[in-house]
Amino acid sequence: MSKQKHILVIRLSAMGDVAMVVPVLRALTQQHPELKVTILTRAFLSPFFRDLERVEVFHADVKGVHKGVFGLYKLAKALNKKKFSAVADLHNVLRSKILKSLLTYKQFVAIDKGRKEKKLLTSGALFKPLKTTHNRYADVFGKLGYKIDLSSPKFPKNCKLNVGLQKRLGNDFKKWIGIAMFAAHEGKMYPLDLMEIVLEMLNQDYKIILFGAGDFETQKIKEFQDKFDSVISLAGKVSLAEEMDVISNLDLMVAMDSGNAHIAAMLGVKVITIWGVTHPYAGFSPFNQPAEYALMANREKYPLIPTSVYGNKFPENYKNASASISPQTIVDKIRSIVPIKI
Repeated sequence: MSKQKHILVIRLSAMGDVAMVVPVLRALTQQHPELKVTILTRAFLSPFFRDLERVEVFHADVKGVHKGVFGLYKLAKALNKKKFSAVADLHNVLRSKILKSLLTYKQFVAIDKGRKEKKLLTSGALFKPLKTTHNRYADVFGKLGYKIDLSSPKFPKNCKLNVGLQKRLGNDFKKWIGIAMFAAHEGKMYPLDLMEIVLEMLNQDYKIILFGAGDFETQKIKEFQDKFDSVISLAGKVSLAEEMDVISNLDLMVAMDSGNAHIAAMLGVKVITIWGVTHPYAGFSPFNQPAEYALMANREKYPLIPTSVYGNKFPENYKNASASISPQTIVDKIRSIVPIKI
């Protein structure tokens, strides 16, 4: 029997980008049982990889012990003890490039992020679908000699909820709709006054579970919970692992172009995404979701979309571009995917 190959995979941030690695690693280890994988990422994101076989997480503390060049030297020294046969750099930033120079390996491949094509897309020079991030990740492993087929993915089973979560979520027979209404940049968010209309329209027929983090998001979500009987807030009340447990049991997730969309998708949950100044053509759609699950701002009214890849740059009058998607459109899409239980 040949010796098991051990690959180091580097993907340090952000949350959504790390979540997009999960279905690719699941396919990699299922289709190549001779491989063992170590994923280098932030400790906070370790729960993402909890159900993957032959995948271990190595924590990178880039704001602490592994900060700066000397910190990366200490990180590389610890990693080199594992004697990796190959390194897959799915991040391809300055930090991972410095780390590359300090690691020992036989093969090294870094992701092609398609920066040139993305610049053309956001400048308006072209408007067509670019390669997805998932396929860009898969290409890296293909270049290392491990081709991956992402066309028939497998997903983990729904997680059993602990007693605390069961008590918090209750025991009725309504379908569960998760909503993650926040994003890193304002231009990617659906206006909260319109989201309130969505909640009002859904309140009677569904159990609505709201996700968020931080003081501002937690407070706004609490206001919605106080206003609607069927709305439950998990913001600031559960760990990431518990949040994933709940998401795995959703009938549907509604999210912006943000990390929660990718967390739900990696767990095999159906995901409706709401797009403002960004666009699915940049390659950041959630994994294995039909194109019709993406609800996009009106490009006739906002022709510069996508204004940037990450949603951090946009003209001032594009801030509420997603408002061109009516609450009724969102509710109709939800009802078409998750019909009301009679």
